[in-house]
Amino acid sequence: MPAHIPRGDSRARLTAEHSEARHRILLITLTGISQPRQIESHQTLEPVTHFLTGACLGRAGLNRKTALATLTLTLAAEAPDLDVLGRVRGPAFGFAHHRGFTHSFLGIVVIAAVVVGFVYLIWRLRGPKLRDPNLPPRWGLLFLYACLAGLSHILLDYTNNYGVRPFWPFSEKWYSWDIVFIFEPVMFAFLLLGLIVPSFFGLIDKEIGARQSGPRGRLAATVALIAIALLWGVRDYEHRRAVNALAARSYNGVDPRRASAFPTMITPFRWYGVVETPAFFALAPVNSLGPEVDPEGRLRILYKPEETPITQAAKRSYLGRVYLDWAQYPITETESVEGPPPGYIVHFQDLRFVQLPRLLNRNGDTRRALGAGVKLDRNLHVIGDVYGTDENQVIVPEP
Repeated sequence: MPAHIPRGDSRARLTAEHSEARHRILLITLTGISQPRQIESHQTLEPVTHFLTGACLGRAGLNRKTALATLTLTLAAEAPDLDVLGRVRGPAFGFAHHRGFTHSFLGIVVIAAVVVGFVYLIWRLRGPKLRDPNLPPRWGLLFLYACLAGLSHILLDYTNNYGVRPFWPFSEKWYSWDIVFIFEPVMFAFLLLGLIVPSFFGLIDKEIGARQSGPRGRLAATVALIAIALLWGVRDYEHRRAVNALAARSYNGVDPRRASAFPTMITPFRWYGVVETPAFFALAPVNSLGPEVDPEGRLRILYKPEETPITQAAKRSYLGRVYLDWAQYPITETESVEGPPPGYIVHFQDLRFVQLPRLLNRNGDTRRALGAGVKLDRNLHVIGDVYGTDENQVIVPEP
């Protein structure tokens, strides 16, 4: 609870409320309690896939060149997501720096050095013991492996529709391939089987007394990585068919300015289509097998809102600038609130994510999946950033 404040001191009251809100966001970020929606929630490729990719790279043969290869590759494959620590300074700051330096080609070199240093520290603390005395750790090679694993992280994140900024800080431009869903069960299964199957056959060899020569699992891990590359090839082909189908037709008699297709889970033949025209956006599912746009008659038309001084003020805020820099299909909605204090909330939404399945959006609220809000007073001064809805809504001062 905030400290007691005299009734007449409204400015002090607002400061205390902001302090409490920031404290609540920090607790939520660190512990996962409550759940005001974080901007980047659910749109980072889940970490297990990155770990499994690093392990498969090691098992595919790199672990035959130096000791500690699999450990280094596995840690380095996930290490770029250390940028989540930026959320400690607030969700807007975390969002601004998410997939920034640690997901850039320059940052990968630094991250690789940190990972190799960490592995070296562990190795020294536990004693320089080796499973194979003839295969010592080659620290220069391990550094190159860590860079390779970091690049695999950027590549995996590039395949989904959140995007990456690989040329940061020289360019803030976002790039995305838009072919793989946030969590792809097929790819996950390939990686998991590539690591588990050799262990299964190892148990059989142990039962029959067969001898093992060298690290196990090279073939299975290699097959898993090749299968993922083939999966990407299929998804890329179907993605192009879906985009071409969206661009080839008109919407309410208007030709599209641009069209994009975004992936769904498991199947490479169903896509979420977003089309922009001069006056409106069109949202429609696409079946790339046909290819056919809106096969189920679920086309939605969203007219572009009028630009007002309220929306302009929100777009000039810290969060507004960051959000618009990242969003591909941004749209705003203005809500008038009575307070305290009275004013407006401008909601930002990227239409790339408005058609996400309900299981990814709390309370079934698809409208604000990966959305954000900025609260303004009646004089159009920024009060703070808005997170959550209804009783879970909190307002956090801008960084």
